[in-house]
Amino acid sequence: MAGLSLTQIINRLNEEFTGDTRKLVFWYDDNGEFVEDMQNVTLDNAKVYFLHPDNQFATKLFLERTDTTTNYLIYAPFPKPDVQDNHLEDTMLYSKRFFADRASLLSVDLGIDEKYKPIIEKYIKFFASKERTQRFYDLEIENFNEENIITGLLSAICRTRTCSFEEVVRVMLTDSSLENNKFLIDIEKYGLLSDFWKLCEQHFGYADVKPTLEKLVVTMFVTYTAKYIPSELPKPWKVFSSYKAGNIIAFMDNLMNSILYRSRYDELSSHVATGLNTQTVFSNYPPEDLLNCDTFAVFDQLLMKWVVERLVAEDTGAKLNDLTIPQICEKRRKMHFGEKVGSQYQMLSSAYQIIQAGNYHCPDSFEGLLRQYQEEDYRLDYEYRRFYFAYDQIEDTAAFEPLRDLVENIYTNEYLEVLLPKWNSTIQEPDAFTQLPLQRDFYGRNVKNAKERTVVIISDALRYEVGKELFRRMQDDPKCSARLEVQLSVLPSYTRLGMAALLPHTELTMTDDFKVLVDGLPCEDLSEREAILQKYNADAVCVQFDSIKSLKIAELRSVFTGKQVVYVYHNQIDARGDKPNTEDEVFVACSEAISEIIDLIRRVATSANTYRFIVTADHGFIYKRDKVTESDKIDGIKNKTAFLNRRFVVTSEPISDDGVASMSMGMILRNADTKWVSFPISDNVFKAGGGQNYVHGGSSPQEMLVPVLDIKMERGHMDTRNASIALVSMVRKITNKITILDFIQSEPVSDVVKPATYRLFFLSEDNERISNENSYIADSRDQDAQKRIFRMKFQFKDKKYDKDKQYFFVVYDDTTGLEVFRHPVIMDLAFTDDYGF
Repeated sequence: MAGLSLTQIINRLNEEFTGDTRKLVFWYDDNGEFVEDMQNVTLDNAKVYFLHPDNQFATKLFLERTDTTTNYLIYAPFPKPDVQDNHLEDTMLYSKRFFADRASLLSVDLGIDEKYKPIIEKYIKFFASKERTQRFYDLEIENFNEENIITGLLSAICRTRTCSFEEVVRVMLTDSSLENNKFLIDIEKYGLLSDFWKLCEQHFGYADVKPTLEKLVVTMFVTYTAKYIPSELPKPWKVFSSYKAGNIIAFMDNLMNSILYRSRYDELSSHVATGLNTQTVFSNYPPEDLLNCDTFAVFDQLLMKWVVERLVAEDTGAKLNDLTIPQICEKRRKMHFGEKVGSQYQMLSSAYQIIQAGNYHCPDSFEGLLRQYQEEDYRLDYEYRRFYFAYDQIEDTAAFEPLRDLVENIYTNEYLEVLLPKWNSTIQEPDAFTQLPLQRDFYGRNVKNAKERTVVIISDALRYEVGKELFRRMQDDPKCSARLEVQLSVLPSYTRLGMAALLPHTELTMTDDFKVLVDGLPCEDLSEREAILQKYNADAVCVQFDSIKSLKIAELRSVFTGKQVVYVYHNQIDARGDKPNTEDEVFVACSEAISEIIDLIRRVATSANTYRFIVTADHGFIYKRDKVTESDKIDGIKNKTAFLNRRFVVTSEPISDDGVASMSMGMILRNADTKWVSFPISDNVFKAGGGQNYVHGGSSPQEMLVPVLDIKMERGHMDTRNASIALVSMVRKITNKITILDFIQSEPVSDVVKPATYRLFFLSEDNERISNENSYIADSRDQDAQKRIFRMKFQFKDKKYDKDKQYFFVVYDDTTGLEVFRHPVIMDLAFTDDYGF
């Protein structure tokens, strides 16, 4: 029997005769296997009628004239006659056929045409399991043909959600190993191995006498590489090059751009790169040939090597395909391996900006120097910080050490050693301290007359360039309006004096034992500062950031309720920089400080009904990675009672050593103080205890120029939108297998326009992806629309396209997964299998 018991057959037959409508069911039992059983079968709602080869006409007369009301199972223990010999053919048109073998039952259930029944029979072993059979049913295949049936079987084995050969291959590559692949073992077990390799040739152009998954993957990577490398690939690679490049590129792009599978892509890429010795193969290729290809991580390594060589040679004008070094870094950072090597590219881009500053010049006046620093020079401190922030994230820095040495040399010897002496010369100008608002006037200028509750966040050592980044970040908040100013700190630029200057006061004094007093009162700790603040505003309070950062909403609200002025003391940068064992973490601390301040502002604005914030600092800092040797430090401080710090000395008389300048404390504090503060005119330090890299207290723009960031948060909600992209010119017809389209980011990123990532590709009307997938990050802030234009290349699958069918270019938001743009196109491509396409 055909795998079904008589009881199962009777049950299925009874199901056929349910309902009130008369039904005729024909069962041709080709080999008469059930002829004896059927002699004794009784059905619930039908009679059994035995058909013989010679009683067809009589049967027709009986069924259509004699008894027209009874349900009948017409059982024939022989094969169904051909149409021309079958008198009952027209009766069967309004009747139904019954099959008792599993292949036939499956074919009927699924709606598979009888001509494909031999395919089901060939793979009947697969359907021996109900669970496997159900997986095949769940694919809900609509139009069956030989390829769809085989693809469906493969899909069921690989447990894909849809009937798709690309998905079959994707699952095989991502959910199992290349050797002893569990899916390939099952495919062979159910007799589908030759069909699998045949489909690999049909879809991906991979054919081999002894095919393996390993060689299939190599073919994919080689073919993908060949399409993005303009030069010829090595001769040994050509055997792996496929003529189905469009399908392979679409498959590979989908794999590498998928959040779920990109890590597996990286593993496969590394595996193939090792096997093909890509490091050696591509080391002699022109770097511009590698610029647009991200098949292998080695391309980034080779491009970075080229960039490092150019930078070390100070060849900042070098270009690849008209792209400058920063543009190359930005382009590659946004490509596939950018997530892993983004730090390296950021480091290279920052190094470029610093090397550009070689032969640095600054104005001869204090006013000009201040203006240039605020507009341009602060960027060098910013890029130096970003350089080391990225450099410290790289595990193996050996290849970048010559570049680090150059950056350090330029920053120290060509920038600081030029800027600081000029600063300390011009700051002695009679009107120098009138060029900027002074830190000691902070309260009167910014807080005293405030009509709404004001939160003053004092972040220890938040220098100007860090404040500038905080300002840019806050500008991205749609609920924020921000204004940035700069003020000149006190000198010496250290915490005790800077914190005192930020408090309201009539008089600042430094005692002979170097204590700082505000209106004659000490101001060392939080309670002492609060007492001074409350003398000027009874509804004021001082709090430590660490004590409120984790408060619940009700607790946070209670801190601010009923208060007019709140001073919040934040210490992230100085806390790390001032300790010898953590001073090299100071740039990490700068990033963390920015994030902590932003989070605090948003929390307080949301939870404590407070909308005005002022962010400032007690002083800035200088940081250099290379340690100062003892022999380079300034020695000779003989006065045992001096207040000695690495960057300043306070004494009763000015120090007259070379490389040291002095200023009257009475002039700085606006009183009759007769003491003097002496300080190095360069970035040098006095011989004193402490760390070697991070310093403050002296006279430099990095130490004395501190930000005053005035922030107002909006009440309620402000709508934001993603930066959108659009085709520059609408394409109506696709006539080439490789098509290049121009797009524009419609508007620059701003406080109400947010960066967004999009996925771009082409679809058929059946939702089949017919091209590779491109990913684009719309994050340009450029106001010039021409500079927001970008270009994408699309390669279409190797298949026949119907000019009468609809195809679409679509754009999806990568974050939400939602379609944001759809544009119909006509596919007018001549189908070809030529290798050259």
